[in-house]
Amino acid sequence: MAASVGTEGKGSVNVELNIVPFIDLMSCLTAFLLVTAVWVNISQLDVKPAGKARDVPDCVEGCDDPKLSVLVDGDGVWIGVSRVNEFEQIPKLAGGGYDWPKVGERLKVQKKSPFFEDKTHIEVAANSTSATPIAYNQLIAAMDVAVQSGFIDVGLTDAQGLSARPTM
Repeated sequence: MAASVGTEGKGSVNVELNIVPFIDLMSCLTAFLLVTAVWVNISQLDVKPAGKARDVPDCVEGCDDPKLSVLVDGDGVWIGVSRVNEFEQIPKLAGGGYDWPKVGERLKVQKKSPFFEDKTHIEVAANSTSATPIAYNQLIAAMDVAVQSGFIDVGLTDAQGLSARPTM
């Protein structure tokens, strides 16, 4: 590409634009866009909202189906079954962390029970308050443990939306 600049004077000055660096930049940006699009798609967290809505009656459909709920609390992890109102607390370790191997073990026991052997759905929530905040990575760890235990359909809800809520 050439352009003439200053044609009104003695002579014309030809300016040649080099578009090769522009094409190089665009090809690099296109490659970066393609790589990040795949990376974002792979690293997404597939979560389906779950739990009971606060404004509907307690039992609409499928009341007889028990639901398994996991609540990450400041004192430990609660595992509850909705229909039988059975709760189990797994306290924090002495170092202050959560006992995720024990949570996974208890979820595997629940998965083998007649209630949940053919079900893949589980509800997970965190009871995070200003006094006892729950870190985001702890909620993700609870979801990972649930998936590793065989509950691949993880639903995320707030603590009040769980089907089985322990009274604290």
